[in-house]
Amino acid sequence: MKTIEQIYQYYSRKYLVSTDSRKIEEGCVFVALKGERFDGNDFAYQVAQENIAACVIADRKDLPQHERLFIVDDSLSTLQELARLHREKCNIPIIGITGTNGKTTTKELTAAVLSKKYNLIYTQGNFNNHLGLPLTVLRIKPDTEMAVVEMGANHPNEIAQLCSIANPDFGIITNIGKAHLEGFGSFEGVVKTKNELYDFIRDKKGKAFVNHDNELLMNLSKDIDSKTYGKDDKADVKASIVSSNPYLIIDWEGKQIKTNLVGDYNFENVMAAITTGCYFNIEKELIIDAIENYRPTNNRSQFIKSEKNEIVMDAYNANPVSMHHSIKNFRNISSNNTLLILGDMRELGKEAEREHQTIVALIKELKFEDVILVGEEFKKAAGADFTTFYNIEELLSYISHNEIEGKKILIKGSNSIHLEKIVNVL
Repeated sequence: MKTIEQIYQYYSRKYLVSTDSRKIEEGCVFVALKGERFDGNDFAYQVAQENIAACVIADRKDLPQHERLFIVDDSLSTLQELARLHREKCNIPIIGITGTNGKTTTKELTAAVLSKKYNLIYTQGNFNNHLGLPLTVLRIKPDTEMAVVEMGANHPNEIAQLCSIANPDFGIITNIGKAHLEGFGSFEGVVKTKNELYDFIRDKKGKAFVNHDNELLMNLSKDIDSKTYGKDDKADVKASIVSSNPYLIIDWEGKQIKTNLVGDYNFENVMAAITTGCYFNIEKELIIDAIENYRPTNNRSQFIKSEKNEIVMDAYNANPVSMHHSIKNFRNISSNNTLLILGDMRELGKEAEREHQTIVALIKELKFEDVILVGEEFKKAAGADFTTFYNIEELLSYISHNEIEGKKILIKGSNSIHLEKIVNVL
């Protein structure tokens, strides 16, 4: 059995790793992973025979022998160990970002700002888990100057595990709210797990970038070397919201930054990127340029103007905090001809019924009348008060027979509800 140092020698020839047998690059290390619907071990011997990959890592013990095929106890653990070893050999600053809401947007904005000066790699999409993070770390090459890694979790101790691989020098927790309660067990479990990033930064004597307006984060980080941001005059980097109708505009040191982000809740994400840029000596004009030219994708805080309607599309994910912020912001920017299309918030466990009832109460409090709710939890919570559907297929059928036109629409729900399917018919 090859040692991790021996595998690293193959990896360090090209600094390439693949987990997809259909995408084998010359000189890469192919790692055969198992998933619910696939098993990379099925292709491991074939990849080794093709003589394109430098070596193949697999964990099926009955595979035929081959000089480039290395059998290990667990392929995923080996991938993580390879990333951990690579990080030890990389003398570059790494910024770790986690949080309940906004971590992907914060990561994207921060990377846009820092790339104005540094050659950096950052998490692609939402590759932020026990598999995605090591793959991100293994994209670091000798000419990489900095890395920004996103860390996601839905169970206790997962952030601590990711920190042990990425070994971040800097940490950002965007916020902490009720999400993935099935896995965490309680809100206290969410706090404890997210705080694992601060714990790591504290032990390493690194630095945290902290939202001064967030009392919980300020308390959790009080004994960490930090640079703060927010609206409060006591923040190290402060700014104010000028407008969010529909796009967020902020005033920072007398300069207006006109973003392409919908919602004043994105203020803290923008401020995290500004503060990080300031710390790493990015010129003010370059920071502004990076933020103004960032355009959200993947159904996050997007404003879409179709031939028939104006749509605020924010349906990549949903939890009680993000749902609350989105609905309140939508009411602030839209008073007439509004339509809410909301999907269930998933993974809330025993809190699901109460949290969906809370959102229904908020809708009534803000006097939204034209409302469509999708999913079993919302259907139970709403009763006969609003139009409800069990799933996206029922909603699509409804829209095909009832044209929606001249509306300002908020679309918000968990990704698994698939509300993105209705955009093309609105």
